[in-house]
Amino acid sequence: MKVVIQRVSNASVTIKGKKVASIESGLLILLGIVEQDALEDIKWLSNKIVNLRVFGDENGVMNLSLKDTNGGAIVVSQFTLHASTKKGNRPSYINAAKPELAIPLYGNFIDQVEKDLGKKVQTGQFGADMKVELLNDGPVTIIIDSKNKA
Repeated sequence: MKVVIQRVSNASVTIKGKKVASIESGLLILLGIVEQDALEDIKWLSNKIVNLRVFGDENGVMNLSLKDTNGGAIVVSQFTLHASTKKGNRPSYINAAKPELAIPLYGNFIDQVEKDLGKKVQTGQFGADMKVELLNDGPVTIIIDSKNKA
């Protein structure tokens, strides 16, 4: 499981002209799932994300987590995070999990983040053509892969 997290001043997701998710200060979480991912990856990654100290404290030092700041979160499924660009100019998505596996894991990830954060998170829609808008704060953008825990 791979995520790109972006600290945002605000972010939103629009599908077919309708805004389905919107937050002010918080994290936009782009989630890529592979066939080998399991509940262990979800638990580790969720805990890492909600406790990652990427928000400024009273001195402007990144010492606070999403949990500390009570910030918002939007989780968006993004299979393109697992694109392979080794051959040619057309990315291959063969490593991305098929929907029958990815959809339940996406749901489980959302549930785990909500549990760890102690509040509801907003989401995009799996498989939809989404328009994601964000104002990256910092900019702070971090990539985390559950297969690289060490």
